[in-house]
Amino acid sequence: MSLHQPEITHSSRPTPLQALLGGIGIALSVHSLLMLNGSVLGVSGFVHRSLRGDKAAMPSAVGLVLGGIAVGIIGDVGTPEPHTASSLLPMVFSGLLVGIGTRLAKGCTSGHMICGLSRFSLRYALNSPQYSWIQYISSSLVATAMFFASAVATTHFAHDALGTSGSLDWTLGDNQGRQFLAAILSLGTLWFAYACSVLLNGTDNSSKLMSRQFPCASLVPNIPQSILRHLVSFLTSLAFAFSLRLGNMVDPHKVVAFLAFPSSSAFDPTLGFIAGSALPLATLLYRYARADEPKLGGKWNIPTSTEIDWRLILGSVIFGIGWGIGGVCPGPALVNFGRSLYAGIGVAEYAAWLVFMGFGGLLVK
Repeated sequence: MSLHQPEITHSSRPTPLQALLGGIGIALSVHSLLMLNGSVLGVSGFVHRSLRGDKAAMPSAVGLVLGGIAVGIIGDVGTPEPHTASSLLPMVFSGLLVGIGTRLAKGCTSGHMICGLSRFSLRYALNSPQYSWIQYISSSLVATAMFFASAVATTHFAHDALGTSGSLDWTLGDNQGRQFLAAILSLGTLWFAYACSVLLNGTDNSSKLMSRQFPCASLVPNIPQSILRHLVSFLTSLAFAFSLRLGNMVDPHKVVAFLAFPSSSAFDPTLGFIAGSALPLATLLYRYARADEPKLGGKWNIPTSTEIDWRLILGSVIFGIGWGIGGVCPGPALVNFGRSLYAGIGVAEYAAWLVFMGFGGLLVK
């Protein structure tokens, strides 16, 4: 099977404002899930654990797919989305490699790059003296560097004609403002439910007094923590889906154009703007807006291993190859699958990608 994709001549126009706002939404989603549930927003982990019957991971995976459907409803149905950067067979191969790679490396772009590179401050703040922040950040930094390097190399090998990149578009576009408002609404809803739960279930005198006076106390029932945790998982994924769409990370052509790097006339820096807002904000939130324990109970479910071994390196390289072939990673793939279900475009490609990603993960012990 040839990996060359000569048919790809899609021109890409960088959208920095949309990307910066999308990055903000991504950081807020990641921080909300961590502070409320104590969990890391690692999409590949959601997929792999869901296939193994982990009920706690399922609302997050479902939230991304339903988020894609909601993106289709909010957006312009006439737009031919979701795009695919490859035909069916390369998408199958891409999904398989991403599944194997993310399982070996225990993370993808969301887990290693967004969460991993910024979470060292939280680990340090949670009094884990056995790991220095230098040791911690190095493992995620190595993983990120490896999958980016292999993705860039694969892009140059697998895609012959990438088109050209246009001038910067600093507008929000026709529908992106709606995506931003939808992300804010999703996050606002989950924090509203949490605030009301605290007021209703609080044990100290001040909480009891506020629960009688605060307007939301009469609007929201006494919600069990287990239900709230599932609601948080779902709504953070929903907000994450809108943020990915807002930042245009769900467009494989933009991803492939970014991986072409500045040496190519097709280079589109949009993904760089996403990282440029998501990483600093996530780091600041982890350091200055943290908690001693998850707000909705339970323990911190944060990876503790900082070991740089062959699984991390090989898995990151394999993931990067799969990412470079298809132009999608687990989060955008789930969102695009939902979008394709609504629009009736690209269903086979994204369904195949997800099936083989899951199969690839099951191959790794």
